[in-house]
Amino acid sequence: MDFVSVRIITGDVARLVDFYERATGVPADWSNEDFAELRTTSATLAIGSTRTVPLFAPGSARPADNHSVILEFLVDDVDSVHKNLTGFVKDFVNEPTTMPWGNRALLFRDPDGNLVNFFTPVTPSAIEKFAR
Repeated sequence: MDFVSVRIITGDVARLVDFYERATGVPADWSNEDFAELRTTSATLAIGSTRTVPLFAPGSARPADNHSVILEFLVDDVDSVHKNLTGFVKDFVNEPTTMPWGNRALLFRDPDGNLVNFFTPVTPSAIEKFAR
């Protein structure tokens, strides 16, 4: 089994896609106005409209209601990324901080309130873990 994607359900697909394209530098591949994907080398971030929810199960997902999931992106230099996002990201949860497990992390919220973590491994063990 391979884990391949995470999907965010939103009431405004264009707004959220624009945010993630700008924050990550990854262009979206649009299937239609209700669904787009941002593909990286290791996983895909899918963004779907609330209009897609009934295709799975009516009422099974609600936009802007996540309180437990953090989307995480490996970046080359989290401090530089933080500087580039300042003025664009409206809700930083923390500044770049070195975590006990060896990653330097930047936590912020997307326009729907979802938590996003951009991180860079900085200790030898963390660097080894994420060696590409």
